[in-house]
Amino acid sequence: MNGSHWSQKLRNEIGKAVIGQEAVVERMLVALLANGHVLLEGMPGLAKTLLIKSLGTALGVQFERIQFTPDLLPSDVVGTMVFSPKDGMFTPHRGPIFANLLLADEINRAPAKVQSALLEAMQERQVTIGGTTHPLPTPFFVMATQNPVEQEGTYPLPEAQTDRFLFKLLVDYPTHDEELQMMSRWGQVTSQPVLQAVSSGAELLELRKAVDGVHVSPVVEGYILALVRATRDLAKPAKGSTRYLSFGASPRASLALHQAGKALAWLRGEEFVSPQLIQEVAHDVLRHRIGLTYEAEAENISTDDIVQQVLEKTTVPSGETLKN
Repeated sequence: MNGSHWSQKLRNEIGKAVIGQEAVVERMLVALLANGHVLLEGMPGLAKTLLIKSLGTALGVQFERIQFTPDLLPSDVVGTMVFSPKDGMFTPHRGPIFANLLLADEINRAPAKVQSALLEAMQERQVTIGGTTHPLPTPFFVMATQNPVEQEGTYPLPEAQTDRFLFKLLVDYPTHDEELQMMSRWGQVTSQPVLQAVSSGAELLELRKAVDGVHVSPVVEGYILALVRATRDLAKPAKGSTRYLSFGASPRASLALHQAGKALAWLRGEEFVSPQLIQEVAHDVLRHRIGLTYEAEAENISTDDIVQQVLEKTTVPSGETLKN
């Protein structure tokens, strides 16, 4: 199966429930192929939850949702040990994290102790309950939604956790025509979308083998490193210039650009990764992996502004060397 066919059948099914958000849907499919987690940020009411739930249904995998709230406990996420009076033994009770696709809804509404319950699962694909390690199902993804940090009652995610997300995607308001179409299609109280599974976890695992066959030339790998290391250079103190970054991107960013570039290339039917594909995913990969200084925030400079500056100043490779 080629990438466009697999992508289109999932897009068509998701489109029964979600209108618009084409770029976001494509990035989510790239994340599935690259075995990465996704963080969606946007104002309430933009169908972030519906989008992830629709993706889980269309993909045909086990789906679980956790609504993050201030009173949530880590055991509500991963599970706990339950005492049995009959035999006097403790047995593990598995939490909702034991699923293929976990929706962490409004993840920044819960404090750090609950957010940290996902750290081991997101990196090692396993959780520890009562001193025993339990592997998670394969494939396993965390797709989280969060409200903008400026909203009241939010707890910013720590850097160690945001770095584990392959993408941070920004969800914006629909266009005039898209919102009009929503009212026309879903204006009836009794009219609700019904989605079917058009793929499977097993099929996704097979498709990843094809993604691994996409070529990345040493020239493009060098370009990826140049982009990531440029963010670290901006975080170094320099005499006579304002420092806008407190820290640059980690090596996870290099791996994320490499993997996401291959997945996007396969999805579009390309045999090799071009610098243009890396540029397309650069903002989504880097925006949550760099830290702004107080000076940058005072001047209303965003992480996207910094990433754009890095893209403009880094030399772009060209020529036949991209295919070799």
